[in-house]
Amino acid sequence: MNKKVLTLAGVALTAMSLAACGNNDKNKASGDLNVTLKANPVTLDPAKTIETPSSSMQTQSFEGLLKYDKNNKVVLGEAASQPKVTNDGKTWTFTLKKGLKWSNGDPVTAQDYVASMRHWADPKTKSQAADRVADLENYEQVSKGQAPTSALGVKALGKDKVQFTFSKKLPTVNVRNNFASLKPVNHRVLSKEGSKYGSTSDKAVYNGPYKVVNWTGGSDDNWSYVKNNQYYGKKNVHMNKVNVQVTKDNNTAQNLFKSGKVQETSVTADYVKGNKNNKELHTSLMATQYYLYFNGKNDLTKNENFRQAVNYAFDNNQLAKKVLQDGSVGATGWVPKGDMKNPKNGQDFAEEAGHLQKQNKKKAQDYWKATQKDLGKKNMTLNLLADNTDDQKQVAEYLQSTLQKQFKGLKVEVTTLPHAQHVSRDFAGKFELNLTDWNSDVPDASDFLSLLKTGNKVNFTNNTDQKLDDLLNQANDGTKSASERYKLLQEANKQVHTNADGVPLYTAAQAHLVSKHVTGLNYGPFNTVAQYQYAQWKK
Repeated sequence: MNKKVLTLAGVALTAMSLAACGNNDKNKASGDLNVTLKANPVTLDPAKTIETPSSSMQTQSFEGLLKYDKNNKVVLGEAASQPKVTNDGKTWTFTLKKGLKWSNGDPVTAQDYVASMRHWADPKTKSQAADRVADLENYEQVSKGQAPTSALGVKALGKDKVQFTFSKKLPTVNVRNNFASLKPVNHRVLSKEGSKYGSTSDKAVYNGPYKVVNWTGGSDDNWSYVKNNQYYGKKNVHMNKVNVQVTKDNNTAQNLFKSGKVQETSVTADYVKGNKNNKELHTSLMATQYYLYFNGKNDLTKNENFRQAVNYAFDNNQLAKKVLQDGSVGATGWVPKGDMKNPKNGQDFAEEAGHLQKQNKKKAQDYWKATQKDLGKKNMTLNLLADNTDDQKQVAEYLQSTLQKQFKGLKVEVTTLPHAQHVSRDFAGKFELNLTDWNSDVPDASDFLSLLKTGNKVNFTNNTDQKLDDLLNQANDGTKSASERYKLLQEANKQVHTNADGVPLYTAAQAHLVSKHVTGLNYGPFNTVAQYQYAQWKK
């Protein structure tokens, strides 16, 4: 994936040289903004995006009917006003701002939004993010090829008005956050490019603050965002150009920042724990939870006793505080703290659920012995799949060491891959034990709990838990009050832990170095990517 040709020794020598120079002159407020990204994006097609690098690229270049402002609040985007909500909350009608244009000069129309939603739902797209439009009327039939895409609950009411009809009434906060995340495509360009839409930067056009230029696909390590002069809010876009460099090595990223080569970069635990007083260091928790997934088709990992053994094996607080040391916190349950609040008393969902994920070495070893008996084997080998980033390698090594130490006869092999290749293996089911994460953009527990729902495209376990499915279906059928729905989600939360299809590990923190000469880059739990349209050089 990475085009680097320098040897590790060469990288280290270069980094030391840059650090020694200090080069403060290059930190002066002027010119292009230079930033890094930890992994390669896969696509510019919003309908095919489930991973953070691609989302980061699209955040800069596309805008939906609603959007996140510089304080990470949902506000009007391309919508001229708040939507008209009718049909007992099931129909939302938006009117577009006047004069909206794509970067190629085409007008942005309601038909673009219609084509986008149909593109998401069309089974020919093979969208890995189709669940984002799954609540639209007739989605099930359309997504299975049993009805034409024109049957989907979205239609244009003229050039500047688009109407969405949902199959049931949904929580308003969920709908608004989803509209802020749903990005449109130019229907003419989509029709022209077909399956190649968004595979490179010249096979897409943009309606957001920036155009993506010189991105040649998923293995490209360098590209730029150039100010989109067709964007309606261009007067408030202060950086004319943002240059991006994929930098997977943490030390290289740090030293690029120290030398003034870049003005924003993410950093991992090794840097955070030694530089907590650095005023250019910004840390915060994300709505991102890391899990271990079991492959439900593998003899060992589909065994319930084995799943329970692993479920009790880890001390999540130790993992967060001693291994990561970057502000991440150990998971107490499947839903992270700070995700959802009780509508009656405002209490945190995870705190009310209690500490559902606890280490218990005796239970772990008892379940391991039961596993050995079930499979008729004393010695077994297991492969753990993870990203090849510094922090994920460290986590994988901790998991490997803990499992081998606690379970006599178990050998754990670790495979680390570039993020895009890891994601590909996820969807192909080519793993046994999988270290993966979910980043939510909706402050609602169902977004995390639905990860294990039958039919969810990101339920990589391939397992079915009918009781969990029933509880989630009841919670989201549109007939429950907020309090009734909350109780059902808490029951679903308990059921996830009963079945142990996955193991929650930690809620991730994000840490960024931002130059003292730059302002406007903010990070939030539900919008973890900096929006460069708000960045400015300090005067």
